Amino acid sequence: DLRGPGEGLPALTVTTILEDPYVMVRSAELEGYCIDLLKALASMLHFSYRVKVVGDGRYGAISSTGNWTGMIGEILRQEADIAVAPLTVTSAREEVVSFTTPFLQTGIGILLRKDTVSQEMSFFHFLAPFSKETWTGLLFAYVLTCFCLFLVARLSPCEWNEPKNEENHFTFLNSLWFGAGALALQGVTPRPKALSVRVIAAVWWLFTIALLAAYIANFTALLSSGTEQLPIQTFEDLVKQRKLEFGTLDGSSTFYFFKNSKNPIHQMIYEYMDKRRDYVLVKTYQEAVQRVMESNYAFIGESISQDLAAARHCDLIRAPEVIGARGFGIATTQASPWTKKLSIAILKLRESGDLDYLRHKWWESSCLHKSRERWSPLQPQALGGLFLTLAIGLALGVIAAVVELSNKSRHAAGHVKKSCCSIFTEEMCTRLRIKENARQSQETSGRANA
Repeated sequence: DLRGPGEGLPALTVTTILEDPYVMVRSAELEGYCIDLLKALASMLHFSYRVKVVGDGRYGAISSTGNWTGMIGEILRQEADIAVAPLTVTSAREEVVSFTTPFLQTGIGILLRKDTVSQEMSFFHFLAPFSKETWTGLLFAYVLTCFCLFLVARLSPCEWNEPKNEENHFTFLNSLWFGAGALALQGVTPRPKALSVRVIAAVWWLFTIALLAAYIANFTALLSSGTEQLPIQTFEDLVKQRKLEFGTLDGSSTFYFFKNSKNPIHQMIYEYMDKRRDYVLVKTYQEAVQRVMESNYAFIGESISQDLAAARHCDLIRAPEVIGARGFGIATTQASPWTKKLSIAILKLRESGDLDYLRHKWWESSCLHKSRERWSPLQPQALGGLFLTLAIGLALGVIAAVVELSNKSRHAAGHVKKSCCSIFTEEMCTRLRIKENARQSQETSGRANA
């Protein structure tokens, strides 16, 4: 028994249950989240207390004889005044006892062992470092850059001075090859001569170096972390698979949640557990965690407790889906004057941040600090600046090509005494329309010389 300070103050008998980290025995003394909460409440409401561990080790459910077991039963038999424990507020319990405002919010989750749910690497695992959106953006950037290379090489007189008499090496296929070579960090021909083409080539090289660095870093993190996406994400996935057995605490609110649920998936889970109740239902939370660690077993229970188990046992993990939002409350006898007082005190502790402090204190774990952050594919937002830099470089390259062509048109206009705009327009049309005429002209001139 644990006795609280305060002689001459109202004395309450408190029933609880041993569960890490709510109530634990350390050096013949009780400690934990609920003990710290009880001390804070006693200090605020000025009462003394005596803590006793529930006799049958249960939370509270209706037995086959119609009597309540566990902490709820002790309150009904007036063996205890209040129950301070991870006791879920349910309608069935609320009918026979009163509950305070919840001091912790939780839900129902699935606790798994990582190696029992590890997923084999896909055939296209090398694509995993980037998201689908990022790969799409990369493909678009590649095609756009190659097109800009092709366009600027045709427009710039420094790259292609005589469209009718010489061949343009930057065809669209060559431009695609040039861009692909840069992605592989390989030097390829043709080599750019004009400033405008070099601007686009340089910004594409910068883009590919940064992109490859991000890909290699993310791919290395993926291989070293081993955090593949869990094949069991939801309760529906749990029902469909046949590798893992699953169960919950016998007589817990979680068991009755599935029993009373109208959801077809929840009904299938209940039928599975009810038919195999002698084997899949566990007596204590510690037994459940141990069974998950040692066998192909998935434990369905309070998500907040599963988070602690996953933090302290690094080979455990909780599936993402959480259902049946609920809360842990302090149970009192019906019409007890302490119900409202305790509720108000709990709200004050929440408003002052004391409940958050207690949560951080008792849920802290070295495993949390050692484990890597959950890996995820690199999204386009993370490379937004890189794509923007590429776009600016392409725009500068096109502008530089237009300026180079304008300068040539202005010099040519002075010799032939035509307007600069007309010369610029003629040059633009010629360069964009001429394709293979250069080769034909060279072949024709070669025959004439012969």
